[in-house]
Amino acid sequence: MGKTVIEFKNVTKRYKLYKNDKQRLLSVFSKKVPYKEKKAANNVSFKIEQGESVAIFGKNGAGKSTVLKMITGVAYPTDGEITVEGRVSALLELTSGFDPELTGRENIYLKGQLCGLKDAEIKELEDIIVDFAEVGEYIDQPVRTYSSGMKARLGFAVNVNIRPEILIVDEALSVGDRAFRDKCVKKVNSIVEKENVTLLFVTHATETAKRFCKRGIVMKSGKIVYDNDIDSAIDVYNESINVKEGKN
Repeated sequence: MGKTVIEFKNVTKRYKLYKNDKQRLLSVFSKKVPYKEKKAANNVSFKIEQGESVAIFGKNGAGKSTVLKMITGVAYPTDGEITVEGRVSALLELTSGFDPELTGRENIYLKGQLCGLKDAEIKELEDIIVDFAEVGEYIDQPVRTYSSGMKARLGFAVNVNIRPEILIVDEALSVGDRAFRDKCVKKVNSIVEKENVTLLFVTHATETAKRFCKRGIVMKSGKIVYDNDIDSAIDVYNESINVKEGKN
């Protein structure tokens, strides 16, 4: 058994859904405002070991994004325990953490610092990130002048090159043109194979998941319904889609 780097113990995340913004505001001052409760994650338990590559499947609303948000610390569980050990790099919102008034190069340092790197460490990686991002002379222009594609490429370049110990990818491999997407896929493959990085990959693209992952977790209505090898997990996921769509 290897070292456990991510562990969920009986984790539940509840959200309160109010009829409108006015009622949500009133709820700050009164507990009597009516609401509906949604369990985005319902008693979820799993362990992921260092170096594992795990795909999480599930239709929209299955709870995948909620699990990722709790791993990255964007959201917190209502009940249960979560343990995460290691530097996490999340390819979710690729441009989060960027300051639009700063140049691309300055933002490399900003994001690196947010991820816990020292300036000397970022300096070592600077040329690699700039080269990977392919934004040319724009690297020294304010990020507000970038197209959405350029921002995404720079965000991807920073996140995959800051030497993560846990890499979380959520459909982020669709950035840029075909050539850049292929480069992204190769980079993630290289990180997973050579650097013993733990990969958590959330996707609807089962063929892409097969390229990276050996294990698959299937979620439905906030619960884990299957957790095993990637091929059988894909079968279970595809079956659930086909049953729902009446293709059986």
